[in-house]
Amino acid sequence: MNRFKFEAVWAEFDTILAGVGLTIVLSISAIILGSILAILLSALRRIGGRWVGILIDAYVELMRNTPFLIQLFMVFFGLPLIGIRMSGDMAALLAMTLNLGAYASEIIRAGVDSVHKSQLEAGESLALTRMQVFRYVILKPAIARVWPALTSQFVLMMLASSICSFIAVRELSGVAAIVEQDTFRSFEVYIIVTLIYLVLALSLKTFLLWLGKRIFPNLSGLARIEAKGGAV
Repeated sequence: MNRFKFEAVWAEFDTILAGVGLTIVLSISAIILGSILAILLSALRRIGGRWVGILIDAYVELMRNTPFLIQLFMVFFGLPLIGIRMSGDMAALLAMTLNLGAYASEIIRAGVDSVHKSQLEAGESLALTRMQVFRYVILKPAIARVWPALTSQFVLMMLASSICSFIAVRELSGVAAIVEQDTFRSFEVYIIVTLIYLVLALSLKTFLLWLGKRIFPNLSGLARIEAKGGAV
């Protein structure tokens, strides 16, 4: 006797697809905004004073050493106490952006530290400001060198979006819980959801690695090998 009954779950597939769509929107938006925040924090570390650096370090340590679920609750339940109200989707996006910005800024800092001192001195010899040196000399090679690590962090953030179901955001995990309650088919629901997350993660990783080769063609050894048709 077949104990697995996927028919009831497939009947709710439109609901699951809606959750997939929201997961993709939240993830892409958080990746873009979190990357901008990370670059801004990295720039302020370079050109800001000592106290700016201390404040940024405090923010980064706070976000990296507390659970994302607690950060999500602080945004969703805490901000209304000071008069800032937002929907669950917006609270999820804000929490994801703040979390990713902290992690990505540390990854980018590793790339910034890898830029050779001679390149900085060359920029300064051209009378560039500290901000111009960061923008034109440091930023692109720094991101190119840590792009694989950033890619992994972006994928982890997409997977962490599942936690947003705790504040009733109807992303993939949120709608999965609803479908489970409607169909009473827990195993079937979460088998399908697991496969969808796997496809999303692998697709995002593949796309980001491809994007890195296109954005940094002269800085990626793998991209140069690919451009030569596989010849080393």
